[in-house]
Amino acid sequence: MAAIEPNIVPLAWFSLFWTLCCIGLLVLSGSFPLGVMLERARILGRPASVALALVNGALMCVLVGATVFYGFSELKVTSLIIVMGLAFLFAPATYEIWPERLRDGRAVLATLLVVQVATIAALYHVGAAVFAPLA
Repeated sequence: MAAIEPNIVPLAWFSLFWTLCCIGLLVLSGSFPLGVMLERARILGRPASVALALVNGALMCVLVGATVFYGFSELKVTSLIIVMGLAFLFAPATYEIWPERLRDGRAVLATLLVVQVATIAALYHVGAAVFAPLA
């Protein structure tokens, strides 16, 4: 395995972070376009939060960018491509097993916000040597 990828621990962390990015993008995709989210909320009689969706979108951009930066800094490109492809391939299956009520709404967006902040903090902690020159 060392000949394929010598950095096993960063590979495991990257796999976790990238999988969370893929699942988060699936959750967030239900909120865009904003007009559709507002219409669906009006039909279902639920309140919609455009600000929460936009903040989640901005945090998702930060999370995806930081995860890719961490991956390119720590891993071989072949390992990066394989892990990204596998996570992107299997993330929808994990999303599909969730109940319908957990796929959309303000509570889901609020939970996603907390998960994204925690993931960004963990990524910064794990990749402190990578992100130190940027701070």
